[in-house]
Amino acid sequence: MNKLSIKNFIPGIAWFFVILILICMPGQDIPSPSGWWNWINLIHFDKLVHMGIFAVLTVLFILPISRSAYNHKLKWSLALKISMAAIIWGLSTELIQKFFVPTRQFDLIDWTADSIGVLLGLAFCRIFLLNKAKKEIN
Repeated sequence: MNKLSIKNFIPGIAWFFVILILICMPGQDIPSPSGWWNWINLIHFDKLVHMGIFAVLTVLFILPISRSAYNHKLKWSLALKISMAAIIWGLSTELIQKFFVPTRQFDLIDWTADSIGVLLGLAFCRIFLLNKAKKEIN
């Protein structure tokens, strides 16, 4: 892929809006496990979900860059900027919930999980996408 366009980022943009829709759901609309499913609360499954959705977001935005003709240094620089933007988006989602979504609140642990997910996504990209592209050049 030589030239990046907005089309390359459509999956990431779509996932961004999926996250926005999910965080705007009122608290009472989010299913709560009961019965034998209650074990999910014990392992803080929701934090794993936060990590997962933000890891996917990060990968979806870095993937087109990893496939571009940019040099490795520029790809890594852009990946770091994307990761910082995703961490800021995680904080923004918590603030949106606090101020604009009924029955939802700011949760620092959720933002921490979002940020860990971003870092996991970045690590995945570094190992499997960006280093692979660097080896192909050499």
